[in-house]
Formats: sequence, C-alpha cells, structure tokens
Amino acid sequence: MTDRGLSFLLARGALRSPFKRPSPEAGFPRDRLVLPGVRVDLDRLAAYERVCGFPTEDGALPVTYPHVLGFPLAMRLMSGRDFPLPLLGLVHTSVDIVRHTGLPATGTYELAVHIEGLAPHRRGTEATVVTGMRADGEVVWESRSTYLARHRTGTPAAPREERPDPLPVVAEWRLGEDIGRRYGAASGDRNPIHLHPLTARLFGFPRAIAHGMWTVARCLAAHGGSAGVRAQFRAPVLLPGLVRYGTDGQGRFELRDAAGRLHLTGEAVGQAP
Repeated sequence: MTDRGLSFLLARGALRSPFKRPSPEAGFPRDRLVLPGVRVDLDRLAAYERVCGFPTEDGALPVTYPHVLGFPLAMRLMSGRDFPLPLLGLVHTSVDIVRHTGLPATGTYELAVHIEGLAPHRRGTEATVVTGMRADGEVVWESRSTYLARHRTGTPAAPREERPDPLPVVAEWRLGEDIGRRYGAASGDRNPIHLHPLTARLFGFPRAIAHGMWTVARCLAAHGGSAGVRAQFRAPVLLPGLVRYGTDGQGRFELRDAAGRLHLTGEAVGQAP
C-alpha cells in the first residue's frame, strides 16, 4: 500500500472515531486480511535502518521491520466501520514479536493480519492485533500488538502498578524534533501526533511524540539484534528530548527520561538467526 493509501485509512479512522462505542463486549471484524507477493523496497528499508540505528546492507530484515509491512493491513481493519474502538486516541500498549528464521531482504513474503479479540483493561478496552508473515508456505515471523481505547469502565481504579528498579544506564540519546517525521517517511506511519508540535497539540500532547515502534527498534539496534522481543509502552517520548537506555546485559532493556520517568520496558528474546 502507498503512503497515500495509509494516510487515507488514518483519515477514515479519524472521521469515524466520534461514532465508536468501545466496550469489551462489542463486536469486532472477524476478517483475516492476506497480502501475497510482498517485496521489500530496499531504499525504504535502508532509510528505516538508518533512523532506527540498525546496520545497513547486511541483507536481512530487522526483527521489527515486518511490523511496518503489516501495518497498512492492521490499519485497514482498525479504521473500518465494524471496528468498535476509536482510532483517534488509540494507544499502542505492547508488542510481542517472534522471528522463526532468517528474513532475507530480497525475499518474497505473504502477510496476514486479524483481530484476535477485545479484552477489558483497567483504563478501558484493549484490542489484540495478530500479524503473521510466511515464506514458501512456512510461518517465518509473527507478532501480537495490543491497542488501548481509554474510557470509563465503571469499576474502581486499580492500584498504581509497581515500577521496576532502574536498569544500569549504558547510553544517552538526544532525540531531534524530526525523529517522528524521519520514521514516518521510512515506515509510512504519518500519524499527526508524531510529526509536528502543532498537530500533536490537537490531540492533547505538548509536543510531537516518538513512535512507540521506533523506541523498540532503537533499543534492539543498541542490543545488537535478537530473534524476538517483548515490550510494553509506558509513557510517550516527547520530541525533542533526552532518553537514557538501560539494560541488564542479558536482554532486559528500558528507556527513561532524565528525571527517571519510565517510557518503555522490554526484553530481547533469543539470538538473531
């Protein structure tokens, strides 16, 4: 799908958002969207690798890159009339990725995306989106992402979640205000909350915020690659800004700001094929 097509889906979802009535008991689309014959645009891949910090021209897809390839299919489902959660304000809360084998950048793949279900969350309703990628009929990569629509639940607020102790800081990254635009150009995700301060303010943010999947990819690039990743998005990263990358050296990682506020926790799983 072209960037224009993805922008259309974003706009469609935004226009339909005021009419959505989120609930864990709501119906949701049961379609499984399949896109065969997917080939990677190598120039766009190189731009993605540069903005995320992955080595370029090593001939393989970073473990997070198939999420970019499958995102338009996910957006087609989540912007549809029968998806009950409003696209405006939808928060990416977690991602779980498994790579089963090496992913040549010159390969041909089949992508499939479906909504697994809805679940109650202490702050609203959460949807789980499952993406799979096949090559020669075999599953080579799969992911599960959760997205939260915040709304009143009618239940008492849950106790504040206990935060883990900080991990040892091994790097500081000063993030320019253009990171969202650069990642958006490479990924096709040009959600206005990531692009400019003015457009971000329209959605309640004081400044543009970094894409959650950029923060995961940047941490994995610093880690040195893995066969998979589990990550939870805790708080948005405002742009420009300074973040501190911490790791225990065994796979666990996190991002915090200079004041210690936690933005992201995760774990790199296994060795890259």
